[in-house]
Amino acid sequence: MTGPYPPEYGAGPVGPQMYPAQPYPENVPSPYPSMLPPPLQYPKRRWWLPVGAVALALAVVAAVVIAIVSVTRVNDASGHSALTDASAKAAIQEYLDELSHGDEETVARHTLCGLFDAVKEHRSDLALAGLSSDAFRKQYSRAEVTSIDKMVLWSPNQAQVLFTMKVAPATGSTRDQPPRNEEQAVAQVLAQDNETLVCSYLPRTAGQY
Repeated sequence: MTGPYPPEYGAGPVGPQMYPAQPYPENVPSPYPSMLPPPLQYPKRRWWLPVGAVALALAVVAAVVIAIVSVTRVNDASGHSALTDASAKAAIQEYLDELSHGDEETVARHTLCGLFDAVKEHRSDLALAGLSSDAFRKQYSRAEVTSIDKMVLWSPNQAQVLFTMKVAPATGSTRDQPPRNEEQAVAQVLAQDNETLVCSYLPRTAGQY
């Protein structure tokens, strides 16, 4: 066989060891043209933002509540006082008395529920009040409110009232006697302009007057 033979095993270095170590080249250019940029500063989470929003919402709610209470107090001070059992009882008693006496104007003032002074023509209202008074006197000679059983407020100056009254039948022999029979009735009451009005009246055992 011609040509050089491979060196025998162990005769000398083989592979990379056959070449001597070379020095690392100097002045190798950096991949960055200048200094490395500073590390990024991530913003801290501001936990005061949700707390501030909740505090603002609570402040708004408190302001609304204070405004409502203030308006209610102003209305009470201006004559639109809240209804009470005593004021409702007095108004209903006045209305029943005027029905039994036939006072058409007072009855119409009640049933118009605050509109009487603004209405220009009262003939139809007075006629209706006369019919209501006649119907009441045909049934009762007297009526006396004894208790307010339940008052459902629709607002500080509007309510529906269930009351008990003692009544005397509409007969000549008992007109001067005190009422004895007890009946319940329902009235819708309004407090306005320093007066309490009975807007409607409905006995539980008869028609509406």
